[in-house]
Amino acid sequence: MSDKTITCKIEHHAILFALLSKSAITLAGEAGKEAILKGMTKYGNERGARMAKNALANGDDLTTMTNQAYGEWKPDYAGQMDFGTIHTEPTLQTYIAKCAWCDAWKKHNLTEYGKYYCVNVDNAVYQGFRPDFVCTPTTTALSWGGERCEFDWGHPLTAEEVTLLAEKKKALGSSCMKDFNFHTAHLLHTVGNTLKEELGETGEIAVQKAIEEYIEKFGQEYFDVLGEIDHAEF
Repeated sequence: MSDKTITCKIEHHAILFALLSKSAITLAGEAGKEAILKGMTKYGNERGARMAKNALANGDDLTTMTNQAYGEWKPDYAGQMDFGTIHTEPTLQTYIAKCAWCDAWKKHNLTEYGKYYCVNVDNAVYQGFRPDFVCTPTTTALSWGGERCEFDWGHPLTAEEVTLLAEKKKALGSSCMKDFNFHTAHLLHTVGNTLKEELGETGEIAVQKAIEEYIEKFGQEYFDVLGEIDHAEF
């Protein structure tokens, strides 16, 4: 029977990625880095595609506004993140000034490897949602030494859409969100499989080494809970 008390947080998700990155890059160098980035793009695309599927199932068009509405995660607690809107026109631009992923990597001295998560994840999710969309970072990311992350989403949010976005988020509540047991399992599945596909036996070793280090940090139960997630949902 599932132990419902085991709940992964952003920290588990962030550190599992950093350990996969560390193992791949340590064992395979530049090829490992390329495999990690490829895995992250695929992972982001899959997240965006799920968001699009939810939007379409609700009869919503795939727009920048609905992309913002159908997010799949929220911070673990109030104040963990600091993010918001710079302006909505002529294009939507947003920022992240405090990031729970960055905080986790710093805590575990893994920023050097965790930072590869940030290279393309936002754009990958956006393009998974709708392939012709592009999210462009306009500053150096926090994890790469920048003061804050800023993004240009390429399309405006009109005053009417800003109102509609607030209404849509309220209506959706947490109905389309996934917990971090799900997100961490999805990360391991997609990024791990990509490492194995791209790096062969070295990838297999890299994934196993990352899992072992993850268990050392958090305990076997925080790995076992990932096996309870249905991969068909990814």
